[in-house]
Amino acid sequence: MKKEIIYNSNMHFEHEHWRSELFFWEDELKTFKNRLSELVERYSSKEVLDQLEHYENQFVLHGAVIDDLLEEIEVHETQIASQTKYGKDALDTVFVKKHLDFRKRIETQRQIYADLKKDFFRFLSEYM
Repeated sequence: MKKEIIYNSNMHFEHEHWRSELFFWEDELKTFKNRLSELVERYSSKEVLDQLEHYENQFVLHGAVIDDLLEEIEVHETQIASQTKYGKDALDTVFVKKHLDFRKRIETQRQIYADLKKDFFRFLSEYM
């Protein structure tokens, strides 16, 4: 089996892509929260308000996950910078494994977020 070498520059590129995606999600969450505020003013039924609270909670939780992911990217970037400083272009297997695990987490979170958005848009189409 051939070992894959992951170069620091490739990981950095992927981190930059993820960072952009996470910042985009943060911006989307702000607009979703604004939409929730509009709906809170428009509806008084307990059923609708309960659903609005559910989405608000989901958005807060997702925002916390985004913060955690961004922080982890920063830690990994620091490790890459340290490696690069000492003339090493490829990270050792421990860091590569962490990177690959992190990639899976990003992919999982991407799916969770996509599902949340679909549900929220269905909700909006019903109540907007």
